[in-house]
Amino acid sequence: MGGHVESVIADDQTPGLVCAHHHLYSALARGMPAPPRTPTGFLEILELVWWRLDRALDLDTIEWSAKLGALEALERGCTAIVDHHESPNAIDGSLSVIADACAEVGVRVNTAYGVTDRHGAAGAAAGLAENDRFLAAGGRGMVGLHAAFTCEDDTLAAAAEIAARHGVGVHVHVAEGDSDTWERLRPHAGDDWWLVHGVHLPDDHGLAGTIVHNPRSNMNNAVGYARPTRFANATGLGTDGIGADMLDEFRVAFAKAREHDVTTTPDDVWAWLEPGWSLMPEARDDRVTWNYEPMDPWRLAYSPGVSPTRVEIDGEVVFADGAATRVDSAEIRAKAAEAAQRLFTKLEQL
Repeated sequence: MGGHVESVIADDQTPGLVCAHHHLYSALARGMPAPPRTPTGFLEILELVWWRLDRALDLDTIEWSAKLGALEALERGCTAIVDHHESPNAIDGSLSVIADACAEVGVRVNTAYGVTDRHGAAGAAAGLAENDRFLAAGGRGMVGLHAAFTCEDDTLAAAAEIAARHGVGVHVHVAEGDSDTWERLRPHAGDDWWLVHGVHLPDDHGLAGTIVHNPRSNMNNAVGYARPTRFANATGLGTDGIGADMLDEFRVAFAKAREHDVTTTPDDVWAWLEPGWSLMPEARDDRVTWNYEPMDPWRLAYSPGVSPTRVEIDGEVVFADGAATRVDSAEIRAKAAEAAQRLFTKLEQL
């Protein structure tokens, strides 16, 4: 079983992989203090875990989370990240901090600030302004929205207007949980929008854009299975902040799809990497050499532990002999660990 796949350029090589939805700020979350009480559903997970974490972020912890997240992506053959960021107490300049941190490691990033009205009209305005500032300064990104259910109509319209003015899409969580109402996006969404999750969308939802599937996160949050093959939309593959190991995410996505429909093939799921390459086409020219061959989806679906041995981004070797070449991996991990402790201290004070 199997066959030639255009994204496999040699027996042991692929283009750089793309994580189509990440939260780089979550890189420091591992080991964070337990929430005030155990969340019992999706909304409580947001309220008690992630919405507390993002309030504790400052520009320093944003920088080290981005560097660590980018390093970990590079070590797994992922050369491009589509990032969705939120830090309500450190909005201004946050996207530039992320872009600069990733550039230092050598990983490409498309980033956006997730605008929300959870912190009032002033917070929403600041988020919109950060997206506008970053794009106007030549930053690579989209306009971010947290989700329709945490945004006012005027905020949704303003985000769509900024995105259209800059010629980019909107990066937004859609129907992740059953409380995540999404219908107010319908008048705004266009083909260049990035619709993340789509678990509770009806088959005929009527939204234009790419749906980005995050199977491991959806299972972790117990929100259900998106069944992405039912949509007419293109489907991308992301991690929702659980690292950037796209081969591992591909295997999880395949196993979950196969559980739902045993006729699903590895080629079907491997195709979910394509929208990431379409959004960040330079990654197609990156070169990742692996410790396994042939890099055929039919084999990869059943072969855990495949790792890169060499990564070239824009013609530069940025990973070889088990280590990044542009940065000191041990230093990043040590300083990220220090930043994590500062972040945890802030969390305990909330």
